[in-house]
Amino acid sequence: MRAILPLLLLALAAPASALSVDELIERNIEARGGAKALHAIQSVKMTGAMNFSGGDFSIDLGFSSLAERDAKVRTEASLQGLTQVSAYDGKDAWRIDPFQGRRDPERLSGEDTKGMQLQADLDGPLLDWKAKGHSVTYLGTEDVDGTKAHKLKISLKNGDTQFRFLDPDYFLEILVIDQVRRRGVESETETELGNYEKVAGVYFPFAMESGPKGGRRGQKITLTAVEANVDIDDALFAFPVPKS
Repeated sequence: MRAILPLLLLALAAPASALSVDELIERNIEARGGAKALHAIQSVKMTGAMNFSGGDFSIDLGFSSLAERDAKVRTEASLQGLTQVSAYDGKDAWRIDPFQGRRDPERLSGEDTKGMQLQADLDGPLLDWKAKGHSVTYLGTEDVDGTKAHKLKISLKNGDTQFRFLDPDYFLEILVIDQVRRRGVESETETELGNYEKVAGVYFPFAMESGPKGGRRGQKITLTAVEANVDIDDALFAFPVPKS
């Protein structure tokens, strides 16, 4: 599933040897729509479907995500009247997981909050990366499903590491690898991105497939709609107040 975007100008392309880290990031930002368009987006609402599969099972769920520029995010996955919620309000992260028998909201640990903080960054880690406290290294090109993609290593401020692979023609992300350490255990997750569409001047991937590195990508998210600059009730991000 390559991220193919015929409308992008081929002038963005350049030989791998001629590009520095700053130039690659600049081309990625321009390919996505440009810094001005990215900064103009204050909130995003996504809706679609999520599929989990593995072995002899396959489960389809409804999926939605809300995010605001001031580091707030909420995702929901619904099945048969049950809704799993994960949210971050810029300070605290919490979850409701009825699929695990937990119907009451629970606050997440500091380690688990790291992933929510990264999700809450509307622009992604590459835009304004120096100001965000990240460091980026260019590791040359690497084969991604037959494509010699540019490989960037991002050492995130929170201590995690991320690798982003950029299409050599269009400079959009086609693969992201997250290396994280939680409670002393290291893990790597691959996410393949594709089916980019333009919303409010910015290109968003409408298809994402994830799984452990080298393993089956058993989680698939297919978006049907992305809306920018929508009004969102901030209470949706905050830890629920118990009803009296």
